[in-house]
Amino acid sequence: MISLRFQPCTVAVLSALVSRAGFTRRYGTAKPGWTWTRLFGTMAMAASPLEVCVKASVITPNKLGDCPFSQRVLLTLEEKHVPYDMKLVDLINKPEWFLKISPEGKVPVVKFDEKWVPDSDAITQSLEEKYPEPPLTTPPEKASVGSKIFSTFIVFLKSKDQGDGTEQALLNELCKFNDYLKENGPFINGEKISAADLSIGPKLHHMKIALGHYKDWSVPDSLSFLKSYMERIFSRVSFAKTQAQTEDVIISWRQKVMA
Repeated sequence: MISLRFQPCTVAVLSALVSRAGFTRRYGTAKPGWTWTRLFGTMAMAASPLEVCVKASVITPNKLGDCPFSQRVLLTLEEKHVPYDMKLVDLINKPEWFLKISPEGKVPVVKFDEKWVPDSDAITQSLEEKYPEPPLTTPPEKASVGSKIFSTFIVFLKSKDQGDGTEQALLNELCKFNDYLKENGPFINGEKISAADLSIGPKLHHMKIALGHYKDWSVPDSLSFLKSYMERIFSRVSFAKTQAQTEDVIISWRQKVMA
C-alpha cells in the first residue's frame, strides 16, 4: 500500500474537505505530517459507525444509563475517535431483538464484522486491534493497578456495621493506588491515558456518587494524588460525553444497599 505524505498547505486543503464532509467535529482538523492513508481512512471509518448496545437510563427517556462497563467501552471509542451508533437498552424490560443478540441479556455488546461481541474486556481488546491509533494498551505489569478498589467499595457500601473493617479495607486499596500515582502518575501508565484508566475511571465515579449519597463518605484529602487523578479523568471530554446521570447511579445501587 502506498502512503503519500503532503506538505502543510496540501493538508490544509484536505482538512477543509473533511470539515465540509462533517467529520471535523469528531476527528479534529488535519495536522502537518498526516498521510493520505490516515486522513481518508478516518473518513472511511466515519461512513460505517459501530453498533453498540448499552444500558438505558431508568429515569430519563433516551439517555445513557449507569453501567460502568458500558461507559468503559464508550470511553474507548471516544478516545480512539471511532464513530459509533449507540443503542440504548431497557434492562428491566429487555426487548426481543436485544435478547437475540445477547442471550444473557447483558451489556455492553458491540457488532464487529457482522458478529455481536459481549464483555467489555473482549470489546476493548478488539477495538485496540482494529483501531490501534491512538494506542491505549496498558503494559501487563500495570494492568491490574487499582483492580481491587471496585470490589472493596461494593463490600463497604453494603455493610451495615461501622466496625466490620470494610471501610478500612477500601482505604487500604485507595492508599495503595494513591502511592502508585505519586510515583508513576499522573495516569496509570505515566503521562498518557491508557485502557486501565478507562476501566477504573467509571468505577471511581460510581464509588464517589454512591458512597457520598448512602454513607456521606468521600475520599480523604490526604489521598491528594488519587483526588487529582479522579478530577483529571472526570474532566475529560470523553468522560463528560459518556457518564451517567447522578440519579441513575444512586438508583442502581439502592437495591444493594437495602439488601
